Amino acid sequence: MSIATTGGDAGRTSLAAGGRVSKGALRVEVYGSIDELIAQLGLARALCGHEAAAVAARGLQRELFAVCDAVAQGDGVPRLDASRVDALTTEVHRIEGLEGILGDWALPGDHAGGAAFDVARTVCRRAERAAVRLQDAGEPLDPQVLRYLNRLSDLLWLLGRLVERDAGVDASLRGQADGGPRWSKAW
Repeated sequence: MSIATTGGDAGRTSLAAGGRVSKGALRVEVYGSIDELIAQLGLARALCGHEAAAVAARGLQRELFAVCDAVAQGDGVPRLDASRVDALTTEVHRIEGLEGILGDWALPGDHAGGAAFDVARTVCRRAERAAVRLQDAGEPLDPQVLRYLNRLSDLLWLLGRLVERDAGVDASLRGQADGGPRWSKAW
């Protein structure tokens, strides 16, 4: 069997639960963005040079296949357990509590692995926005998908900061002398 089935040559694809839709359908956009996120996490894992972050990224890649499946089914049946979101939240709190984790905006690019996690975060946010549009359109969606993607983007940001911290990189958007309140949009 070949992966070149030619079934999508006319711009349509099969859904996991059956039926064919346009490749431009919002549901396809959501799980396509999650697929892109899986690949981006692979790049982050390959570039980061940080064992714990790489192990976390690999686990997240595996979990995202389940998230993708929950979206692709298209029936809104809950498939993702809330414990997955709880585990992400626990990891967010753990990393936030580490000494020296950046507590302000970061400027991506001073470390390739950290920047790759930042790109993964933005892809995650895009997938989340598409999932919100899918839900807003009245399409069925596993209720844990939005929670998972929202929490995951937080974790990806923190993984980038962890990689940079442990590499001795200060990617702070503003230096200590710039002042201003934390998380401000302008200073």
